[in-house]
Amino acid sequence: MDYEESIPQDLAALEVALAGSLVATGEPFEPYRLVDDSGKSIGPAAVYLAELLACGRSVKTLRSYGMDLLRWFRFLSALEVEWDQATRVEARDFCRWLQVARKPVRPHWRYPDGGGPASEVTRGTEMAEPGPGTVPDADRYAAVTVAHCESVLRSFYDFHLETGSGPMLNPFPLARVRAGSRARVQHNHDEGFGGKRGGRYRPKVVTRAPKAIPDKQFDQLFAKLGSYRDRALVAFWVSTGARASELLGATVADADPGQQLITVIRKGTGALQPLPAAPDAFVWLRLYQAQVQGLVPAGRDEPLWWTLRRPFRALTYDAARAMFDRANTALGTHWSLHDLRHTAAYRMARDPQMPLTDVQWVLGHAYLSTTQRYLNPVTEEVIAGVLAFHARQLLRDPGHTPAPDYRPESMQILFGKDPS
Repeated sequence: MDYEESIPQDLAALEVALAGSLVATGEPFEPYRLVDDSGKSIGPAAVYLAELLACGRSVKTLRSYGMDLLRWFRFLSALEVEWDQATRVEARDFCRWLQVARKPVRPHWRYPDGGGPASEVTRGTEMAEPGPGTVPDADRYAAVTVAHCESVLRSFYDFHLETGSGPMLNPFPLARVRAGSRARVQHNHDEGFGGKRGGRYRPKVVTRAPKAIPDKQFDQLFAKLGSYRDRALVAFWVSTGARASELLGATVADADPGQQLITVIRKGTGALQPLPAAPDAFVWLRLYQAQVQGLVPAGRDEPLWWTLRRPFRALTYDAARAMFDRANTALGTHWSLHDLRHTAAYRMARDPQMPLTDVQWVLGHAYLSTTQRYLNPVTEEVIAGVLAFHARQLLRDPGHTPAPDYRPESMQILFGKDPS
């Protein structure tokens, strides 16, 4: 490759249009179809998604992979480069762009024709001010999203290399091996043995401890929920530990108040699993069902959760998240729906009378080591405990000063004590 050809792209001036889309077809043999801006199916992506389906990947996995492919094809369209002509230069610039680009602002469902608060392009380095109730850089792609995208695209080109339908070299290479490095030194357990390496352009992903909502903040958040439906949903999430999508997929027949169980379809295995729930969750559910009686279908196979406004539709994940975000905004917090699952897990795992294997079963974890994360101390609790320790130390010797020149009243002012 010539030096001139490897010069990095000016990403600040690059505009990536929202061309094409990932379409949910509702067809069992092609659940998702990647199309270009003219609505024509993108053949290389269709073949790859068909391969994933044949390998037993779930529909949700196909959607996740399809979104990564959509970002890549949009980026190539902005560069006017064909997918099979892409080189490591484009792959490198794409990973650079993805780590600093804003997420595209999609049209609101009330304005399907593009009116209203929507944007048609996303600029690579444009900054957005964080709104109330959000975290800084919340409009940026998370490192885990960038890492997932890099892995998917490397797999995409590996597949086409194997079939002979793509470029001669994978644009997304593996990381370089340092000369003289010894095998299994500083081994990364996530990569396994046997010389497996991560992607060269894959960012480092920091493993963060799961976030649990403190009881006091949870009570405040619950009080901000504006309907019986919202309270029932949150009560089920925080008492069962079910994923948001799992609970939203429940039908009327899945709720069994007599046994105090609600059945969900597990995300990973697709298996039906009954989950015990708190009595309060069923109380809120009954109040909600009485409120919508005669307004929504009540058949056993009908969705359990519906929108509150006409025309009534089955409640989607995005609508449930918007409901929770409104409560967050009212409090100035930024908890997510998944934090409710973490909260349930922490509450159960820290109960000495509940075996950790039972918590593993409730959460649907394949490995006990995943559940053991919830035995780690919560940051807020550790901070509160250490501050309480310092307060007890001060009470043991209230007249102690760190130096002879310190006067007692100065220490009282420093620690907020009443001098009187």
